Amino acid sequence: MKQTKRWTGISLLLMLVFALMLGSCGDKKKSTNADGSQTPANLNTDAVPQVQEVKEGDFVYRLVAETAEDHAADSVKLYAELEYVGDQDEVTITHAMSPFYFPMKETTRGYDIGYMMEEPLITTALKKGEPLREDYYRSGGYSADQDPEAYIAFMKEFMEKGFLPGRYEVNGFADFNLLVGEKPEPHKLSATVAFTVK
Repeated sequence: MKQTKRWTGISLLLMLVFALMLGSCGDKKKSTNADGSQTPANLNTDAVPQVQEVKEGDFVYRLVAETAEDHAADSVKLYAELEYVGDQDEVTITHAMSPFYFPMKETTRGYDIGYMMEEPLITTALKKGEPLREDYYRSGGYSADQDPEAYIAFMKEFMEKGFLPGRYEVNGFADFNLLVGEKPEPHKLSATVAFTVK
């Protein structure tokens, strides 16, 4: 009888130790961010998809960020596509130098990276099922009089070398007009992707 009680006690003790071990594995409630703030461990900061597709009316907009598994800066491939999926064989759109914009934020440092382009009125024919694609080119700027020195240094290095180590969130959009007779119909489709550079 004493032997049975002893084994029961040991079994309960082992079960308690096992339960505590499981609890400690899942109890990492917070992790420290680069800025010192706390983030719950179960919150995936890279939860924004690498590819986002948005359909509005007869148009599909895709924003894509591709990176190699090592997240090297030179492996980043960022591009956008606009596809006509309506009933006609071809439609005509007008836009600035490009219909695609790639404004982004480097979230590790909290820096905004603007996207600027010339704004002539350009006409483009979109054939049904044939996406118009454009790769991202480095763009951005700073004010030597108003921006902090750290931001100016970051932007200078970004413009010279490309993506620096950090996490980038791209809030891209396609902005264009569909020509229907004499009346242009404005369209703006937005999507967000994120990626990390190490």
